[in-house]
Amino acid sequence: MLELYDGPLNVPEILTRWYAEESANNYGAYIPFVGTVREEDGIEGLSFDVYEPILASWFDAWRAKAAPMGATLKMAHSRGDVMVHESSYIAAVFSPKRRVALETIEAFVEDFKASAPIWKYDLKNGERLYARDRSTPIQGSGLLGGKS
Repeated sequence: MLELYDGPLNVPEILTRWYAEESANNYGAYIPFVGTVREEDGIEGLSFDVYEPILASWFDAWRAKAAPMGATLKMAHSRGDVMVHESSYIAAVFSPKRRVALETIEAFVEDFKASAPIWKYDLKNGERLYARDRSTPIQGSGLLGGKS
């Protein structure tokens, strides 16, 4: 399940709902990851642009990879502005086995940072500035990767 929201994520609502949705499925592990905007370099927050078709395809490929291990993946991400100390990203793995869930959440979050078609902007002094120094170009993306 991939969910996109305008603005910050309601972490308690999302995690509680996901847990309720999967609680009867006999999973032995539920491992969430919550990404929070931290204060650095005087930013007021971050803003995100999402290319939804590629993100959905990337997420579907991860779900297909997790399925043979008996694991289920869920992810939520923000579009638009998210202020400091608010959440912009939640991922979770549900799995019958602890080791599968631990390994999958780590690989999933790292690949998300490297491959997801989401562009990050700093919100600073009322401006939206591309955060090139904290962004990872997407392999094979050409202009979309931010290379000059």
